[in-house]
Amino acid sequence: MSNPPTQFKLARVARPELERPLALVTIDNGADHTKPTVFGRSAFESLEHVLGELEGGDWAALVITGKPYFFSAGADLEEFSLRAVPELAREGSRTGHELFGRIHALPYPTVAAINGACLGGGVELALHCDVRTISTGVRHFACPECLLGIVPGWGGTQLVPRLVGAETAIEFVVERPLRQNRMLDGRRAQELGFADRLLEPAEFVDESIAYAVELVTRPLETRPGARPPDTPLVDVFQRARARVDDAVHGAAPAPYRALDLIEGALSGWSLEGGYRAEEDAIADLLPSPQAQASLYAFDLVERRAKKQPILDAEPRPVTKIGIVGAGLMATQLAALFLRRLELPLVIADVDEPPLERARAAIGAELKGLVAKGRYDEGKARFLASLVQTTTGRAEFAGCELVLEAVFEQLELKRTVFAELEAVVAPSCVLATNTSALSVTDMAAGLEHPERVVGMHFFNPVALLPLVEVVRGERTDDATVATAFELATKLRKRPLLVQDAPAFVVNRILTRLLSVVLAALERGNTIEETDEAILRLGLPMAPSVLLQLVGPRVALHVLETLHAAYPDRFPVSQTLANYVEGREEISVVDQSPLAPDEILETALAAIADEIRHLLDEGVVPVAADVDTALILGAGFPFWLGGISKHLEQLGISERMAS
Repeated sequence: MSNPPTQFKLARVARPELERPLALVTIDNGADHTKPTVFGRSAFESLEHVLGELEGGDWAALVITGKPYFFSAGADLEEFSLRAVPELAREGSRTGHELFGRIHALPYPTVAAINGACLGGGVELALHCDVRTISTGVRHFACPECLLGIVPGWGGTQLVPRLVGAETAIEFVVERPLRQNRMLDGRRAQELGFADRLLEPAEFVDESIAYAVELVTRPLETRPGARPPDTPLVDVFQRARARVDDAVHGAAPAPYRALDLIEGALSGWSLEGGYRAEEDAIADLLPSPQAQASLYAFDLVERRAKKQPILDAEPRPVTKIGIVGAGLMATQLAALFLRRLELPLVIADVDEPPLERARAAIGAELKGLVAKGRYDEGKARFLASLVQTTTGRAEFAGCELVLEAVFEQLELKRTVFAELEAVVAPSCVLATNTSALSVTDMAAGLEHPERVVGMHFFNPVALLPLVEVVRGERTDDATVATAFELATKLRKRPLLVQDAPAFVVNRILTRLLSVVLAALERGNTIEETDEAILRLGLPMAPSVLLQLVGPRVALHVLETLHAAYPDRFPVSQTLANYVEGREEISVVDQSPLAPDEILETALAAIADEIRHLLDEGVVPVAADVDTALILGAGFPFWLGGISKHLEQLGISERMAS
């Protein structure tokens, strides 16, 4: 569903210190915060009308702000996806340059009061103002265009480096979007130089107006400009291009084009010349297959991934949480639960040493947040006081949800749930973070199997937003609803999947890994298989992924899948060697494949496994597989989701026939 049209609403504000009125412009679409304000044709028509009044009136200053919780989410991507021909794309970029340039040219002080989420074109509008205030409540400040296969097209590549310098501009415009679109919060944005004042939300607009009054009565001094980098610009950009190579392996043109534009901005281009170069870039990139695929992927993760399943029950209240296990993954989850939920938290393990390590890790994370200014000492102490550790089970009484994150062994997990069922209430949700085992089998033998659900988080927990919510055969709707609500409160993206070995993400990745292992056992080298698969533009090579997951975990998942689907998931002796500490490839057939053959075989295997997932009803549509791989495995947006990519290559059609 389209967002309602965005309007620029002008109000006159009288201040006793000023002889002339101050202009307050609010970017609004009349809807609540779930409908972001975006810039399309109607918004630009509204802005042009308001600019006529701002240019023709006798104003003292201008303050531009947004509706509650939103400054602006930037371009209307639905509308822009329809402009995917070069001249229309160029026209859209030029229109933004012209309108925002008129804000920059106003003959009185202009303040962008960034009160909420500020993305893409919203950032670019703010940069055309003389100064910026930003709220401590802002959690999303970013230029995500490179993630979408394009570049900032309304001045971002030219104004950001002029404001904050080469290295910060490269990180903000290029590298953060490629790292799962990592955003800045208001405090960090101000620290990096994007905003001139950091203000609290309560009186944000009033204090921003007061700042504008201050600028009228005491004009802004000339800015010193961004500090030059410690190393020559040519070296800065050479290193940046190498990092982009590592991230996208040449598969996406947008980040390279963005680097060229940023470098030009710092190498003597005029602002007008830089704007023309941005327009050329948008004309080239927006019609590209990568950009169109990225817009599809963006729609998946921003709309489809936020849809809740239709359930016949409401979520149960959760006011106390338990975690069984104190290993690395369990500790990451404990820290996440503590920060996002601020609820009493019980952590259990069989011995004290892992509990001590978990407490130390959580304490270190809280100290780090204090050092960054996210929390004060009192808040950190309060959160630390919510954590209780134990080697028993009685302390879980009173928990409304307990998540087990112990070793991947079915009988061990069943024992944990049986022990928990003896102390928790019948309504307490029992969740498992298993990566491959059957939730149904785990619940077998319990008095209340209907309250057992899978909540599979992905490592690293802080970076990957997906949670596979796994419905067992007897899991009831209230349990699923509770898991969904909890994941959402954790700022994760829950995806409902049916109980099947390895669920979705690990099943696809393991099928891919099986192809790689088979190629190694035919005589290919690790370098050859990595190079072949990296042509997809994946965030990491198969060998690196294997080390991140851990060979032992990978072998466990492979063995689980082999038990269910032996023809498609043969157990690899090479992987078993690695688990035993012997880094030797078990070559069984000296007939190595060419890189193209490795990639073709891998893509065909993935297409086949997606078909099996759909046939088994693990998820209802291929778009859910795309969403899962983007959010849980970092599959790049410019592939448009793996199923879309397979369709474009004709592989899905060949597999179906």
